[in-house]
Amino acid sequence: MNRVVGRVVVAGGSGSVGSLFAERLHDSGSDVVIVDRTVPAPTQNVARFVRGDISDPGAEVADVVRTADVVLLCVPEPVALVAIGRLVGTLRPDALIVDTLSVKSTVVPALHAVTTIAGEAEALSLNPMFAPSLGFAGHPVASVVVRDGRRGRALADLMQHWGARVVTVTADEHDRLAAAAQALTHAAVIGFGAALAELNVDIADLDRIAPPPHSALLALLARIASGAPEVYWDVQAANPYAPAARRALSRGVAQLSDVVEDGEAKAFGDLLDRLCGVLGPLRGAYRERSAKALRAITTDLTKETVK
Repeated sequence: MNRVVGRVVVAGGSGSVGSLFAERLHDSGSDVVIVDRTVPAPTQNVARFVRGDISDPGAEVADVVRTADVVLLCVPEPVALVAIGRLVGTLRPDALIVDTLSVKSTVVPALHAVTTIAGEAEALSLNPMFAPSLGFAGHPVASVVVRDGRRGRALADLMQHWGARVVTVTADEHDRLAAAAQALTHAAVIGFGAALAELNVDIADLDRIAPPPHSALLALLARIASGAPEVYWDVQAANPYAPAARRALSRGVAQLSDVVEDGEAKAFGDLLDRLCGVLGPLRGAYRERSAKALRAITTDLTKETVK
């Protein structure tokens, strides 16, 4: 199988997602050119850097785009949408254009329009469903195939070679699933943090007494609260299914409160039984994953205490 995708222009290649792709593509033998307004970190191992804005390409940026087999847009949605429209006359007729946005309802129609105009151009809409610092190995990459072709298949094969699980979905399936997998999850953790702030418990006291599930939530809160706000904002604000996910979360908490405050112990048990049903045949597998994760957290905390 072909695991080299030729010359790749990585727009936004100085950022976390862009640098992950740029470095892995370079290591796999591709000719990588980073286009960004920010100079890459000295540790980035790429062949060439062009300072510029992919949404407002000057002569040098246009020149590298014209010779690219693949243009990878690792940039925010407003930049990506403008860039897609402005690159139509610059892209090679058989090039592959790719985005890495967390919401697909807007970008996929834009990519489809480009491929309609640009002859044999291919388009792929990806969403790495993990923090870039974790790397591809063992993690899913959602993939919307806007227009199939050999370059897109080569890139998908390459990501699988890196250890990723490439999951093909439609744009609507992506946004619906991402609302549950990302928007709901982030909302639950942020809501947990907001509630914790309201309770005004000293974190040092809490840390000493916290059981493993609570420590796991604190770890998730630290990860999200310390992350790039624009990433989590896009997940919440841009996904058309995210409002329904947040409303469902609010109703779920209200349902729990009603059952407990009414003193309905049997109804509480029934609620947990119904939630087990949500997990279906994966219930046992997720219980085991939870046990392993919580044991790992406990081990880490014990080591830190010993130090």
